[in-house]
Amino acid sequence: MEKKLNGQVAIITGSSRGIGAACAKEMAKAGATVIINYPSAKSKETADKVVSDIHKESGKASGIQCDVSKEAEVIEMFRKVVEQYGTVDILVNNAGLQRDASFTDMTLEDWNFVIGVNLTGQFLCAREAIKEFLRRGKTDLSKAIGKIICMSSVHEVIPWAGHVNYAASKGGVMLMMKSLAQEFAPKKIRINSIAPGAIKTSINEDAWDTKEDVQKLLKLIPQKRIGVVEDVAKAAVWLASDDADYVNGTTLFVDGGMTLYPGFEDNG
Repeated sequence: MEKKLNGQVAIITGSSRGIGAACAKEMAKAGATVIINYPSAKSKETADKVVSDIHKESGKASGIQCDVSKEAEVIEMFRKVVEQYGTVDILVNNAGLQRDASFTDMTLEDWNFVIGVNLTGQFLCAREAIKEFLRRGKTDLSKAIGKIICMSSVHEVIPWAGHVNYAASKGGVMLMMKSLAQEFAPKKIRINSIAPGAIKTSINEDAWDTKEDVQKLLKLIPQKRIGVVEDVAKAAVWLASDDADYVNGTTLFVDGGMTLYPGFEDNG
C-alpha cells in the first residue's frame, strides 16, 4: 500500500472498535502514527487489541483514554500527544453513540448524552486540533497544515423517527464541519465529513443479524449490499491524503446509494 500519510500523526477518536478501529488500521498502513482513543477503562482491552494488530503489521500506534465530551480530558489528550509525538496532523472525529427512544419518552439525559459525545465531542476535539495546526504551521508532510474528518451519518440529511437525538447530532456535525471549513480554508486546513450508511458494526447489529433483517435493510440500499468498515476507512485515508487536497467542506456519503431515495426505484 502506498504510504500516502507517511510520517503524519493521526488521532482517531472512538477507535477501539468498529469504524474507528478500521480507520486506524488503514491509516497506519498508509504510514501514519495513529492514536487509538477510547472513552473509559472498560474499553482499554479492545483498544490494546487494535494497537497490537497495528504493531503486528509493522505500523505505529498507541492508545489513550479520553471521554471526548469532557473538555479537560480532550485538552489533556492533545497535550499528551503533542508532548510524545511533537504534533498532530490528522484528526478523525469518529466517537459516536446512540441512546434511542420515542420522542415523548426521551429524557433530557438521553438527549444530552448523545449530543455531548456526538456533537460537543467533535467540537472540542476539532478546536484543539485546529489550535495545534495553527501553532505548528506548514510542514513538508502534506499540502495542508492539518486535516479533520468528521464522522457524520446519512442521518445528517435523512430524518430518523425514534432517534431524534442522534439525527440532530449528525445534522449539527454537518453544519459545524462546513462552518469550520469556511473559516479555516484560508489557513490551509481541510475539514470534511464522511457520512456512512448501513455499515456492519456492533452498534447496529440488530439491523443485520438475521436473514429477514438483512432483506429489510437491503430495500433501503440501491447497491444491494451492506457496507463494511473498510469501505469507510479507505475513504478516510483518501480524504486525509494530498490526493484530496482540493476537497474542503464537503460530506462524502459512503452509503451504497441510501441517500438516493430508493423508495422511488419503481417511480414511487
